[in-house]
Amino acid sequence: QVQLVESGGGLVQAGGSLRLSCAASGFTFGTYTMGWYRQAPRQERAFVARISWSGGSIYYADSVKGRFTISRDNAENTVYLQMNNLKPEDTAVYYCRATKGDSSYWGQGTQVTVSS
Repeated sequence: QVQLVESGGGLVQAGGSLRLSCAASGFTFGTYTMGWYRQAPRQERAFVARISWSGGSIYYADSVKGRFTISRDNAENTVYLQMNNLKPEDTAVYYCRATKGDSSYWGQGTQVTVSS
């Protein structure tokens, strides 16, 4: 049974930091590209960052470049999103996603709220 469980969300003031984690199980984590997406109220889900299976390729949305860092620990089957200098517009539910070919799995999401 595939599971992606996000954690680490919460309420933080603008300028603060949070570290999201996504613990994976039920599939060969180390062979999947992992990504973070977010969905703000009344908006579509949007790409935030992704990291290749080896960690050798990393991409960010322009809106988070220089503030967010994605990383992964294949020994722990976990992907992380370090979020620094948070802004109110970063407020959203954050989801992790695993992709490989036609396979795609999503977590249930974790709420991040940034107050001004």
